[in-house]
Amino acid sequence: MEKIQTVKIYDSEYETTYTARIQKNGTGWMGWIQEHPKVKCEDSTQEALLDTLEKTLYETLEADWEAWDKQLEEDAKTGKLDKLAEKALEDLRAGRCKDL
Repeated sequence: MEKIQTVKIYDSEYETTYTARIQKNGTGWMGWIQEHPKVKCEDSTQEALLDTLEKTLYETLEADWEAWDKQLEEDAKTGKLDKLAEKALEDLRAGRCKDL
C-alpha cells in the first residue's frame, strides 16, 4: 500500500469541509471520511473514489438528518421535550434570555 493522502471535500449544502483519507491499494483506491467513520469506499481510480466518497458522504448525512428529525418528532410527541420547553419559557419570563 502507498502513503495515505488527505483531501478536503467541501459540502456546499451543509457548508462544511470534510477530510477524506485516500490511499492507493494495489490496482484500485480506497478511502474514508475522517469525520464520518461509516463512510468508507473503494473504486478503480482516484477521481472515481473521490466522487464515490462525496456521494456516499451526502447520502450518509441525509440519512443521519432524517433519523435525527424522526427522533426529535417522536420525542416531542411522547413529551420528552416538555421539561425543556417549560424551562425555556421560565427563563424567558424571568428575563434570563438575551437576543442572539
